[in-house]
Amino acid sequence: MSLSEDYLGDDIHPIDIVETLAEHHAWDFDRMGDDRIAMAVEGQWRTYTLTLAWSDRDETLRLLCTFEMEPPEERLPQLYDLLNRCNDMVWTGGFTWWAEQKLMVWRYGLCLAGGQTVGPEQIDRLIAGAIMAAERFYPAFQLTTWGDHSPAEAVKVAIAEAYGRA
Repeated sequence: MSLSEDYLGDDIHPIDIVETLAEHHAWDFDRMGDDRIAMAVEGQWRTYTLTLAWSDRDETLRLLCTFEMEPPEERLPQLYDLLNRCNDMVWTGGFTWWAEQKLMVWRYGLCLAGGQTVGPEQIDRLIAGAIMAAERFYPAFQLTTWGDHSPAEAVKVAIAEAYGRA
């Protein structure tokens, strides 16, 4: 049975669907209100914090996937260069560096204007895409900030999406 078969005919709030998916995947989560949920998802490189929030005002489901980073101040220009290179390689979402919070952030907004609805498969894919992007580019961030590699060199580790494990 597909995930969406549980919801056929129902107009379910997007955050309710996210909560059900979090339970299904056995992710730790905290429902922080009717329109917001935060989860911890274990990746290969680290644990990522995902926050999904629904905005009635602009009918958008927003996703943030974050992880802590503390790059040396002198490496920030290289990190910004790398962010531009990484964002040129993706089509859904993008990275940004929140210096004050010391967080690398993957952001995506799914517009559901006009009363559109979202299904569990779409949300599951949205979450999986965020984790895949973080996993794909995490080594490049580390090589640039701590490994003293140039952004052009570091991004080569993320040229192709990897599947499976060696």
